Amino acid sequence: MAAAAVRPALPQAGPEHRASLLCTPKHRVAASGRRSLSFAARAGLSSGAKVSIPKQWYNLVADLPVKPPPPLHPQTHQPLDPSDLAPLFPDELIRQEVTDERFVDIPEEVVDVYELWRPTPLIRARRLEKLLGTPAKIYYKYEGTSPAGSHKPNTAVPQAWYNAAAGVKNVVTETGAGQWGSALSFASSLFGLNCEVWQVRASFDQKPYRRLMMETWGAKVHPSPSEATAAGRGILAADPASPGSLGIAISEAVEVAATNADTKYCLGSVLNHVLLHQTVIGEECLEQLAALGEAPDVVIGCTGGGSNFGGLAFPFMREKLAGRMSPEFRAVEPAACPTLTKGVYAYDFGDTAGLTPLMKMHTLGHGFVPDPIHAGGLRYHGMAPLISHVYELGFMDAVAIQQTECFQAALQFARTEGIIPAPEPTHAIAAAIREALECKKTGEAKVILMAMCGHGHFDLAAYEKYLRGDMVDLSHPADKLEASLAAVPKI
Repeated sequence: MAAAAVRPALPQAGPEHRASLLCTPKHRVAASGRRSLSFAARAGLSSGAKVSIPKQWYNLVADLPVKPPPPLHPQTHQPLDPSDLAPLFPDELIRQEVTDERFVDIPEEVVDVYELWRPTPLIRARRLEKLLGTPAKIYYKYEGTSPAGSHKPNTAVPQAWYNAAAGVKNVVTETGAGQWGSALSFASSLFGLNCEVWQVRASFDQKPYRRLMMETWGAKVHPSPSEATAAGRGILAADPASPGSLGIAISEAVEVAATNADTKYCLGSVLNHVLLHQTVIGEECLEQLAALGEAPDVVIGCTGGGSNFGGLAFPFMREKLAGRMSPEFRAVEPAACPTLTKGVYAYDFGDTAGLTPLMKMHTLGHGFVPDPIHAGGLRYHGMAPLISHVYELGFMDAVAIQQTECFQAALQFARTEGIIPAPEPTHAIAAAIREALECKKTGEAKVILMAMCGHGHFDLAAYEKYLRGDMVDLSHPADKLEASLAAVPKI
């Protein structure tokens, strides 16, 4: 372990107004004209441009020159039949998981809920640019305005709606930092579903207010591993002090869904239909940048399971494939869980117990339990198969960054832009700062677009640890990684 990095004093940036492009939902405008005008002025809506909520989700699979490998049945190792997913998901989500259609219509009932917070703002980080002294322009798409404070409701709402429409009464899921669990709890409360969540133990202990958010929206929350499932009991028998992982929590939730006919499983990342729903981020952002006369030179986002990065990047990849723009794409992951940069591309289970289908993805091994870094939402052993496939095709690159550099970047961002980011997007901020400082050296005036997927209001204990100098950088022990990779199925 390395000691926390020395933190230099952070100068304050000047008083310029930040530029953004935001369309306030019409029902909010009607509710308070004075409030809307004030908000619009603060957001920098001098152009008067309007941005609409997308009416369709975008499916990158339709435009790829090489289709991704299919998931395999965990017992037969043969390509999965869509019907094999029926114990876990309603029919419409299964159809979206396997579709080759380019666009999928968003139900009106889902759009109606999206209007609570969408469109989300695209903001130019002028004060951060000035602090860095860079000629680059830095834009961030801010998803922290949702009720749950992150991008996760973009898929939680449709997943809850499709389950309710299919007559499902109970849904179960896992959560790391609590962002996804909060989002599904919120969405379930809107559509009359009972929601049960297994939260990774390390985050359950670090973030008690996330648990309280979930309970406020009516969910039942377990620390994972738990005594409530056979998978959890097995982990605890082997390691009573296990900090848990997303892979373990997925095993517990999948076990409950697979053994109860009245219960379905919801997943907050990784799967195709989840990344599909998140493309509302990139579709909005394309329209917002076009209204500003901008196109990105580089698109940056943090990656754990891949939904945040894919949601922003995939619509821009479509434009690049069509020859309409040429950005670079950069995924940023924690050094303690370097799935893309240190993992192998192989068929592996999406959970620790081996209950899920086998997916071709970058993996550290389904038994890998990352050290308890503060970015709990990025502590996943695998990567979305579609992200992995795109990475293998050479359409994007990836970098792993230590958490002390990320929190240093978070302070620079918070003390200039005013928003305290969740630990997960601090990785994107750190990478964007690296890119901006490189532009300072070269003189390039690049347009940098990054995904700011949520606020850190419930992560202040992590900031306290950093500010006190108690945060350390954690890595992936070579022997631990070697052992977990040895257990990857040989297909």
